[in-house]
Amino acid sequence: MIVTGIIAEFNPFHNGHKYLLEKAEGLKIVAMSGNFMQRGEPAFVDKWTRAEMALKNGADLVVELPFLVTVQSADYFADGAVSILSKLGIDQLAFGTEELIDYNRMAEIYATKQKDIQAYLDSLPDHLTYPQKSQQMWETFTGISFTGNTPNHILGLAYTKACAVRKVGLQPIKRLGAGFHSESKEGAIASATAIRKHRSDQDFVEKSVPNAALLQACPQLSWDNYFQLLKYQILTHPDLTKVFQVNDELASRIQAAIKQASSVEELVDKVTTKRFTKARVRRLLTYILVNAVEKPLPEGIRLLGFSQKGQEHLKSVKKSVDIVSRIGARPWDETTQRADAIYQLGHPQLKEQNLGRIPLGIKSNH
Repeated sequence: MIVTGIIAEFNPFHNGHKYLLEKAEGLKIVAMSGNFMQRGEPAFVDKWTRAEMALKNGADLVVELPFLVTVQSADYFADGAVSILSKLGIDQLAFGTEELIDYNRMAEIYATKQKDIQAYLDSLPDHLTYPQKSQQMWETFTGISFTGNTPNHILGLAYTKACAVRKVGLQPIKRLGAGFHSESKEGAIASATAIRKHRSDQDFVEKSVPNAALLQACPQLSWDNYFQLLKYQILTHPDLTKVFQVNDELASRIQAAIKQASSVEELVDKVTTKRFTKARVRRLLTYILVNAVEKPLPEGIRLLGFSQKGQEHLKSVKKSVDIVSRIGARPWDETTQRADAIYQLGHPQLKEQNLGRIPLGIKSNH
């Protein structure tokens, strides 16, 4: 049987994600962000709720991406996630994209010309953003042209590189429905942005989200729940440059801006420059909130849930992979667990995220 990997945030899980799982082939393993997102924000609902929704809609295994893989720019995020999935024996990676181009051919070219490609990237002028450099590189070496400005497609290109070096195939799936950041309520497939924005519209949520009751039964969070905690961290930290990826310039910009800012969005606006994009600033603020420092990634893979088929597959890979199914006295990953503890502070009704939690077992419904 083909084993297909999917890298996801499911923030929150919606009909578009259900469609992606339906289109993916064979046994489906999801590597999912934990309680903080790639663009530097807290998860709308906790990781256990999102894992359960995925398992009820076609996923066979859900594993958690460590914090220092999740809250990263596209290339590091993709490389860390594909590394975990390849240990679990995937044959291919399925992903949603706005642009259906020949990703497998691009992967072949990248695998054979990796050094030349890196040298070319390094030679491009600094005034170009990384996505612009990346687009120019792909067009130069593959002759394939594309717009390059859609977030899923940018991730798709990052997945292409990560899969190329590990000889994992690619299964691009055309995204349906509204655009990535569309707030529209029209159509059967609404964006995660629209669902977060219109979360109080029960009819809309029920139309857009499978198993909507799961989503509606748990606390729903945003940066607003953490602004005071973030402010405390910035004002009391003895040296912000000790935090992951924070340099002197950013530390002083953040410390000056926090005195005037009344929300995270306002703080992001004050710190952002041409050199420091909003997404990068949000990630840095997430590192500060969690007091993240550079550390090696965990060896073990954290299991959040499985179907019967998924459980069978686990038996076949368990000899070669350290599967962490329960966290007790021995930590799985200190940074991720600290991030979870801070995430829990965002709402009094949030359940314990690690200690005593065991993987969700869901009867296969597919």
